[in-house]
Amino acid sequence: MNTVLNSKPILYLGIDGGGSKCKARVTDEHHQVLGTAVAGPANASNNFDLSLASITESAEMAMVDAGFKKTDLANVIAGIGLAGVNLPGAYKAMSEWQHPFARMFLTTDLHIACLGAHGGEQGAVIIAGTGSCGCLYTDNKTAIYGGHGFPYGDKGSGAWMGLQALQTILLAGDGLVEPTLLTEKIERQLNASGLSMVETMVGASPRQYGKLAPLVLEAAQQGDAAATAIIKDGASYISAMARKLLDDKPARFSMLGGLSEKLIPWMDDDIIPQISAPLDQPDAGAIYFAESSLKAQQ
Repeated sequence: MNTVLNSKPILYLGIDGGGSKCKARVTDEHHQVLGTAVAGPANASNNFDLSLASITESAEMAMVDAGFKKTDLANVIAGIGLAGVNLPGAYKAMSEWQHPFARMFLTTDLHIACLGAHGGEQGAVIIAGTGSCGCLYTDNKTAIYGGHGFPYGDKGSGAWMGLQALQTILLAGDGLVEPTLLTEKIERQLNASGLSMVETMVGASPRQYGKLAPLVLEAAQQGDAAATAIIKDGASYISAMARKLLDDKPARFSMLGGLSEKLIPWMDDDIIPQISAPLDQPDAGAIYFAESSLKAQQ
């Protein structure tokens, strides 16, 4: 497959870096996928050095999967979409990275999610995964809602659900709220109880809190009132964000992220029918972004 490089057609690398993982795909100029890979977290504002390591690792593995050498990254046009670069400091730091690519075009994970979901066209998306955020890209308006980061924002996300669950079971332990199934489930997962759970989670990352979210969904499905209240609260917030996005009448609106499918049934009835399935993934959106950015500079 190295003949592709020798004949000098353009190779694209798309990177989707989030709070839980970093996905990479290598394509030719016709969008044929040549290689893919997944590495660790790549939220640039949470851990800049880890983000760089995850980007590099996923990119190198995707190149190897495509049949190239790691050093062939020097020949690719990279579109990089990262969580955290909506914050000015993280964007500046990442922009100044001495990257290994021929060219690098940087944007937010939201932007590439939107491009991927709508096949490179305009629209709106909400990402509900480790974090939560919404974005709109149209000719008339670009807007981002949420994305303030955990624990200050990210309501309706996995990390937020985990924190809410931990707070609830601590209150239940003090007898200040009704007992909940969450107590046994989370104590078992953390192998701790009471204040020992607090000690276990001191300094925990959003990803670690997010690992508690499936337990909240499980308890809600079992009819637990506390878990149901958490899910309904989060889904109500996501519905309000969707309504805000839909006010600007985007051509399409999609939901993405590990929690999206599980949250949709809990969302408001007027929102659910307006959700369209994503056409492709965010790492494909990163390819669209790299293509358009390269053309704009030519």
